[in-house]
Amino acid sequence: MPRPVATLALEPHAVSRLRSARLARSAKPFLARGGIKGERCAGCRLVPSHCMCGARSVLPTRAGVCLLMADIEPLKPSNTGWLIADVVPDTFAFGWARTEVDPALLALLTDPQWQPYVVFPGEFVLPERVVHEIQATPTGQRPLFILLDATWPEARKMFRKSPYLNTLPVLSLNPQQVSLYQLRRSRRGDHFCTSEVASLCFELAGESHVAETLQAYLEVYTHHYLQAKHQLPPDWQGQAHERLRGLMEV
Repeated sequence: MPRPVATLALEPHAVSRLRSARLARSAKPFLARGGIKGERCAGCRLVPSHCMCGARSVLPTRAGVCLLMADIEPLKPSNTGWLIADVVPDTFAFGWARTEVDPALLALLTDPQWQPYVVFPGEFVLPERVVHEIQATPTGQRPLFILLDATWPEARKMFRKSPYLNTLPVLSLNPQQVSLYQLRRSRRGDHFCTSEVASLCFELAGESHVAETLQAYLEVYTHHYLQAKHQLPPDWQGQAHERLRGLMEV
């Protein structure tokens, strides 16, 4: 039997609000594939028959996430930055443009409560900017992970053409595992989806429970997404849901 969906309306998070703003200025409607006439749940972006809003898992965290999103990323149902915002309350999302910068983004990067890190491969950065660990600051600042939410070519362009990021340390990850993301393909085998990158960052920040929850939540989303694609019902008692429920009971 399908699990009943939560009846309470979920408050739109940063990525949801960015998506709404992007749709509002579109010259033509964005039509995602799947669903009856493209119908999708506003809370999870899945077709209504496979809605997973009842599995949303919000956790208190010390670290935060700042998503710089390429133009149409907020519109894609396969975008996993949305999943981060579901789990991590202090998630901020901004659309990226080469010629203009949101003043709210600049204010966030200079907010004294945060220590921002641009998460990007160290091989493309001067060695003196690269760090591999999260270190405590004298003033107790909270880590803020800046993730470039885009395809790899877009992310490289965003990194090169965002001068406001040039003074920030670059966190270079060295993961041992391989990506389990199944909803898009990458030409590079060492690439991870945005949600997986966030999970690695929280692990480095010492928030392993958040890291594991992000992984489990991505697994649940992937299951619902692929079951809908193949016109099969979601398994609410399956391994993915069991793992997520176990984490939420901790």
